[in-house]
Amino acid sequence: MTDSETPAGWVPEATEDDADEEMPLSLRLSIADTLTLGNATCGFMAVYFTTTGILIPHLSGDESGMARNSAATAVILMLCAAVFDLFDGLVARKLRSSPMGAELDNLSDLISFGLAPAYFVLVYGMVARDAHERVAAVGAIVVLLAVVLRLARFSCVTLPDGTFQGMPSPFGALTVVSIVLLELPFVATLLAIIGTAWLMVSRVEYPKPRGPLAVAMLAWIVSAMGLLAAWAFDAPGGQLLLQTGCALQLVLGAVIPLFATARRVNNFRDNRREARATQLP
Repeated sequence: MTDSETPAGWVPEATEDDADEEMPLSLRLSIADTLTLGNATCGFMAVYFTTTGILIPHLSGDESGMARNSAATAVILMLCAAVFDLFDGLVARKLRSSPMGAELDNLSDLISFGLAPAYFVLVYGMVARDAHERVAAVGAIVVLLAVVLRLARFSCVTLPDGTFQGMPSPFGALTVVSIVLLELPFVATLLAIIGTAWLMVSRVEYPKPRGPLAVAMLAWIVSAMGLLAAWAFDAPGGQLLLQTGCALQLVLGAVIPLFATARRVNNFRDNRREARATQLP
């Protein structure tokens, strides 16, 4: 069609390439962003299974045995969210990350590692043999606020590369859930949950999962999924295996701060020795 044949008011149809060029860069999702959204989806589904498989059957008096399967499914979904959270950072470093990647990551972490475990704690207090709804609600709020404060601080504070300040929220969420699954006395459970929340907002340095540490973390998550599946299907020794895995998670949560504190003390001593050595004539 020539210029003379062009109808008055005709506007050329926009092509897909033109649409991509007109779309602001901040609205384009990268591969890492897609993994981050998978993280948020898993967190939401964990809340869904906690509600439909544990809370609603308890309120309706249904003792069909679905609670164990649903609890395992909810925790496995939180573990899947941790896998997505692990890989979105690796992919973002290898490939490109969109300008809204950091915001998406914080919002997804809030759902999967703040809301989901806090809600799990709340429902635990409601379905426990001796119901402690109000006290459990306090524990749940403490967990949620700890994750909110931790994520906000993470966005504002610049730390040395390779370290986190405070227990990472995925590790904290899995520790909180492990405490619940151990079925300790309620007071001990609440104190352990509050202690974990304190570690998340503490200044204790934790290493970032990179290289061999990332591989070890992934292997641990896959092992935890297997333990949960064995427990859910009532496999022989499944209960003991699950309790062993949960206890190991708690031990790791307690030992890492000790190692970090010992390393900080050693670094402080070394710095003092170097300062004294430079002051000597």
